Formats: sequence, structure tokens, C-alpha cells
Amino acid sequence: MSIVYEKENQIFHLQAKDTSYVMGVIRGHLTHLYWGRKLNQYGGSRKIIWKDRGFAPNPDDLDRTFSLDTLPQEYPQTGNGDFRNCAYGIRDEKGGRISDLIYQSHEIVSGKEPLPGLPASFGNDNEVDTLKVHMLDQISGLKVELWYHVFQDQNVIARSVHFKNTGKEKVTLTKMLSMSVDIREAGFDVLTLYGAHNNERNMDRRPLKSGTIQIESLRGTSSPQQAPFMALLRPETTEDFGEVYAANFVYSGNFIAAVQTDAFENTRFQMGMNPWNGQWLLEPEEEFHTPEVIMVYASEGLNQMSQTYHDFYQNHLIRSQFAKKIRPILINNWEATFFDFTEEKILEIADKAAEVGAELFVLDDGWFGKRDDTKSSLGDWTEDRRKLPDGLKGLEEKIHEKGLMFGIWLEPEMISIDSCLYRKHPDYVLHTPGRPYTFGRGQLVLDLSRKEVCDYVIESISNVLDCARIDYVKWDMNRHLTDVGSGAFPAERQGEITHRYVLGLYRILDTLTTRYPDILFESCSSGGGRFDPGMLYYMPQTWCSDNTDAVCRMKIQYATSLTYPPITMGAHVSGCPNQQTGRQTSLETRGYVAMSANLGYELDLTRCSQEELKQIKQQIDFYKTIRETIQFGRFFRIKNPFDGNLAQWNFVSEDGKDVVGFYFEILSRPASPVQIMKLKGLECDAYYQDMETGNIYGGDELMYSGISIPLCKQDFRSKCYHFQRIDENSFL
Repeated sequence: MSIVYEKENQIFHLQAKDTSYVMGVIRGHLTHLYWGRKLNQYGGSRKIIWKDRGFAPNPDDLDRTFSLDTLPQEYPQTGNGDFRNCAYGIRDEKGGRISDLIYQSHEIVSGKEPLPGLPASFGNDNEVDTLKVHMLDQISGLKVELWYHVFQDQNVIARSVHFKNTGKEKVTLTKMLSMSVDIREAGFDVLTLYGAHNNERNMDRRPLKSGTIQIESLRGTSSPQQAPFMALLRPETTEDFGEVYAANFVYSGNFIAAVQTDAFENTRFQMGMNPWNGQWLLEPEEEFHTPEVIMVYASEGLNQMSQTYHDFYQNHLIRSQFAKKIRPILINNWEATFFDFTEEKILEIADKAAEVGAELFVLDDGWFGKRDDTKSSLGDWTEDRRKLPDGLKGLEEKIHEKGLMFGIWLEPEMISIDSCLYRKHPDYVLHTPGRPYTFGRGQLVLDLSRKEVCDYVIESISNVLDCARIDYVKWDMNRHLTDVGSGAFPAERQGEITHRYVLGLYRILDTLTTRYPDILFESCSSGGGRFDPGMLYYMPQTWCSDNTDAVCRMKIQYATSLTYPPITMGAHVSGCPNQQTGRQTSLETRGYVAMSANLGYELDLTRCSQEELKQIKQQIDFYKTIRETIQFGRFFRIKNPFDGNLAQWNFVSEDGKDVVGFYFEILSRPASPVQIMKLKGLECDAYYQDMETGNIYGGDELMYSGISIPLCKQDFRSKCYHFQRIDENSFL
């Protein structure tokens, strides 16, 4: 059992692979004591030093050393002496906002039960143990359970919170975070990922001196503006050295993450649903479950943190059968045709795709209703016979006859004013009654808080997936939530609509992915606008960004790899000049960047020269030889493109026999120095053969001495190194 309870001192010691997490009960309050490297046992060395602090209120006037404002708590409240950020808030029927959670009891069980209606990590009885701490506010009758899931072979603790109103009056939850940790230290750096559409997941590392650093989304999704991820780093922490305390939110809606340092250099680290426009009414005996936070501790830098997340998500979060399956190389017609295509044009592209060795053809936006632009037809999921005279079934059969799988683009959460669905059901629109619509990309959002709307989506999309042999679905979402409200709920529940939308979405995804387990679903939100663990639970890969520029993608994919394995990232080679940046980059560099994830192409193959088609075929043939290493191997970041002119990384296969390294130099420099690339993750005593030159090197040499990169006067240049481990006796 990875959870030990010391009854005499009321101490909980949670032990994951190389991690300990220690809590105690002090005067009824669940108190945080330690999170870090694994301890054999906790003897109380990190005891709390009690001191009378000025302006720190005291529950007991006879003991001025005890104050909630200085106590390191696990789930702090507000209004009764703690002036720091609270983890939850309530409002009772009289308007009172005070509560006080006191420890009642606990349970320790093997295994992990699902979260009702929510995506969450999973594990069997031999992999994970669960601690449930029961707490109660005796005046309101609010019962709160803190759930801690300890994964024995991972440096992972998953947390969520469960509320139940056991009182006789209504209680409104005004804030309900999933995680709060008080660390009795300060001086951390804070790492977050920020951006925008076409510029997702930039790395931001900044010192926390005092006060609060907070990131959030209020867009109804996890958003491209801020990823639902935050990590605390020691100032000396690097890619391969130093401590990291990280949290990633398994949720696809509004979130908040914050870290706060108080006047006495204590740090409060929190994550959960955004409280703004996010309240929830609990009638007597009603319950509420928060989404889950995946907490990772690493003692050996960001690389160790990332590999923990990568392995954990592959084995304990992504439930699709495709988590362990090779992903196909696809061709998508969007940047080749946009809305303007015919079946003849699609088949011409498919012919070329088959010639170069692609495996999947994806028909993007424009195949349904009368969809000639962004203004119409969303919600009308029937084929446009003007473009597809034989319908999806006819096109699918022709594509399959060419030896290609067939996929389609969908945007099921949206509705157009110019649609049959809107004309029949204007009430299906997410909106605040009496207020005008706010448009985005010419479209509106369906009110997924309503069961009948979710039922319509499930039925209409099922009809599409039943009408033809479809192997892949790209599930897009091209605008965020505005005018949030619903005519289906009373005034006192309007603050619940944003979360009810997400719950409705999860119900839809759960139904469809369960009903169609052999379809590979890829999540998309104008690219990476909803790249979060909640979506990965249902869909095992996500389109990283609509920005396909190779130089931009170096940064986007590098930062995305902090928490997500390369197999979850869709990456395409597009035409030049790039449609997002106007940049001209070589086909080789575009190919190597896209090969660093799930390779695909998004350009008009019918307009490519014979030399370009030959090069694309060579890229695809090569990727097929390294695909298992890329998709299932360990990923190591070497040079950070956010820090300079270079990007470098390498992959090592699961068995350690195959090594693939990629080198990128962004701008050519006069009097350029010779660059060295030092690989990572190899065996020091093993030998590796360069598959291009035949040269043989020791693993220690490739890691510590490194590879000299030939000089070249060329912007945006790249090089790939492929090594295979060999038997020492084969060349001695």
C-alpha cells in the first residue's frame, strides 16, 4: 500500500515511485507538511514552528500562535482568518459566505473509481491507491471529500474534490478548485504556456518574488491564450537538473491556476475551475465533483517531468485503443482547396497521395449542407451533392479502392444562422435570453447544457458515421463561448452553464467514441485551442496549431512536449510560402519538423513538381522506418528554440535500439561557429551505427562529446541523424 496513516500523530504519508506527499491533522485542519523526494518514513523533522504573527487572526484567543493565515493547509477556506487565496467558497441562503472544514475521518482503498461525467486518469488495484479525506462544515452541513490517487510506479498524485450538501438548506458553491498545496518555502520560478491562435504554447518562465502569478481562461475552453498547466521550478532547475512541482488540469473549460507567496515566504499553489461565472447550486443531498489535477514531482529537471507526463498519459489517461497503435500518415485537402473543391479534384489529390505512400485521406471543411464559406450550414450534417454527387459513401469507396483510409472534418458544437437546424431550432443556440448574439467566424455555439441538444448532436453525427466507412474524424471547434446563458435553466443556475456545456460535450464524446471505437478521433480547436488532458481522454491526438510554418512549429511542438508526448501531436507539411507567415522553408526542414510528431501533409499534391513528389515519397518512406521510435519512444529536448537560433531534440525507441536526432538552425550567421549536438538517453556502454554513413560511435561519445554539425550558408536548415544500436562483437 502506497498510503500510510500514522494514527497516533494523525499523519498521512503518500508514497509514489520516487515521491512523498505528507499531510497531518492539526486542530481539525488538514495540514500540508511535505511534497518532494521520496522518504522512507516521515518522523516529523519538518515540524511547524508556531509564532504569534501580527494581524494573523486566531480561532482560539488563548493561543495567538495558531492562525489559519499561517497554517499550511490542504484545502483552505475564506472569511475566518486566512487572507490568502482560498480553494473553495460558498454562499448560503442568508447570503453568508463563511465555512470551516474540519477533519472527520478517512478511507484508504486500492484502485481508483471514475469521476461521474468527467474524464480522469485510471489504474487498476495494483497500480494506484486512493485516500479519501472526509471533512465537514458542521454549521452548513457541507461535506467535502478530498481525493488523492497515488500511482505507485509513477511520480504522480491525482487530486479532485467532492462536495455534498448534507444540510437542510441550499448552498451555492462560488469557488471549487481541485488542488491547493501550501509549500513552506519561496523563491520559485513559475513556468506557464501562453499564446494565441496560430501562436500557441509559448514558454514563460519568471521568478515569483511576492504576491500572485495567475493564469486563466474565461473562453469556455482551455484556450490557446493559456494552457491549463503550471509548474514551480527552483531557480537553478534546467532541462536535466533540479526540482519541478507541476500540475496539469484534466478539463476542457474555464480554468484558473495561481501561485501566491505570502509575507512569510510561504507559497500557495492552486488549480481548478475558474470561479468567475462558474458557481454551482447544491440542493440538500446534491453532490458536485470537480475535475482532476495531475500533479507531478521531478527531482531531475524538466525532462524527467515531461517523461513522467508522457508515460502517464499514454498508460493512465488516453483510453482509446489508438493509444498503443501506430498512427497513419495523412493528407488533408484544406490548404489545397479550402471550400472550393469537387469530387474529381479530391480524387486527383488522393491519387497522388497513394503514389507517395500516404495512408489516410482527410476531407476537410465544406462537404456538407451548402457550405461554401464560414457563414452557413453548421449543424446540417448531410452531404452536399453538388460537390459529392455520390455522397460520402461513394467518395469513401473510391478512396478506399486506392488503398487509402478515409477521414472527415466535423464541427459538431456549432450552428450557423443560415442552416436548416437554426431555422427549425433557434432555441438550440447558447445565448442569454433578451440579449443580441455575438458572432465569431460567422457562427454561433450550440447549447450543450441542454440534453436535447446533445441528443441531436449524437444522432446527427452518428448518422454521418454510419453512412460510410470512416476511419478518422477531425473534431474542430472554431470559436469560443460568448453570451453564455440558457433558457432551459432558472436564474439561480445560470452560473452553471459554462460547466454544464463541458459536461454535455463530455457526454457526447463519451457516447460517440464508445460507439465507434475503431475510428481515430483527432481533437482540434482552430488548431491547438483546446489541447488539454480532458480532450486526450477521448481523442488520442490533437491538431497542434493551424500554424504549419516549420520555424513556428519548432517552438509550438517543443513547448507542447513539456506535458504531451509527440504521438498526441498532429503535424503537417504545408506549401510554401507558408499561408500563416509567408516564410519560405525547404521541404526537407518542413518534413523533419513534422516527422517529430504524427506526420501529415496539407498541400495540393497535384501542383507539386516531380522532384517534390519524389522528395515527399522519400520522407514518407523514411518516416515509416522510424515511426515507432517517434510515436512510442522516449523524447529528449536538447536545444530550446525559445532561447536562441537552434532547436535540437532526439528520440530513443522503447527497447533502446533505435535513435533519431533532429537538428535545426533557424537563421544563417556570418562567421558561423561549428555547432555540436549532444544526444540524450543513450546507453553509455553501447555502440551505435550511423545509418547514413556507417560510422560507429559509443553511446557515451554521442552524448558527452557530441556530433559536429557541418557548416552551411542557409536559413532554416535542418539535419536528421539516425542511429541503431549494434552488438559490440559485430565490429571488434
